[in-house]
Amino acid sequence: MTFPDITPDITPDLKAVMPELRGRLLANETLAPFTWFRVGGPAQVLFTPADANDLAYFLRRLPADLPVTVIGVGSNLIVRDGGVPGIVIRLAPRAFGEVKAEGDIVTAGTAALDKRVAEVAASANLAGLEFLFGIPGTIGGALRMNAGANGGETKDILVEAIAIDRSGETRLFNNAEMKFTYRASGVDPSLIFTAARFRGTPSAPEAIRARMAEVQAHRETAQPIREKTGGSTFKNPPGHSAWKLVDSAGCRGLKVGGAQVSEMHCNFLINTGDATAEDIETLGETVRARVKASSGIELQWEIKRIGVKAS
Repeated sequence: MTFPDITPDITPDLKAVMPELRGRLLANETLAPFTWFRVGGPAQVLFTPADANDLAYFLRRLPADLPVTVIGVGSNLIVRDGGVPGIVIRLAPRAFGEVKAEGDIVTAGTAALDKRVAEVAASANLAGLEFLFGIPGTIGGALRMNAGANGGETKDILVEAIAIDRSGETRLFNNAEMKFTYRASGVDPSLIFTAARFRGTPSAPEAIRARMAEVQAHRETAQPIREKTGGSTFKNPPGHSAWKLVDSAGCRGLKVGGAQVSEMHCNFLINTGDATAEDIETLGETVRARVKASSGIELQWEIKRIGVKAS
């Protein structure tokens, strides 16, 4: 599929008002390679900051009317085929991926993979973070979505999160101020998280490793982790499992274009090879409609969808 350019190219204007910027500004940059689905159009501007100070400088000088979207590793994301107007910020692991443990505290940059954070905690003999080993995302996404798996959630371990607001000011949020709910947080969506601190519980290393092995075994046997997928598609409604509702509605294996409901776990959508973002989103909406018709329950998307549809 050929995608239209996102116009106009505003990078020269941005560089003119940000002479000390150190990060990369790219115009009309395709985002598909940054997502697990491997679909989607370009960003009008893709900005990769050099570090937190560079990000703050950028935000301070960015015109207030330009929309900003932040992406991580793209594991729970659909970028629509028409692309994303405005600024897309991608925090790279090199600048925002450090993870370290001191005492019972694990500090992580928000570009760090959840799995990496679990590994560092395990190496420090800290329990409680093992569930992160089963989440294929970054700490930034975990903070924004209160990511959870295998009986644990981000809210169970977070001490505090550090963010930068649109004015370039650094903000600190304790656990209560994050206003966590199921697969969501209640903080201002314009905030960009840069780091977080988590508390673990000292424990026997063999017990921690055994728990992590259980988490990994569950993923490998129950989820299509070797496919182009976006993880869990829909939130579990209160008192129900999304996959059971999808299965009961007869949607296991359902296809739209190159997109398919996974035969292995029907709360996962997969790109079989040539899907577009439109295929995947249409499939998801078709599943939602069939579940509503069969059970009366309206499934809510867990996967984040950004950008505009192709015209």
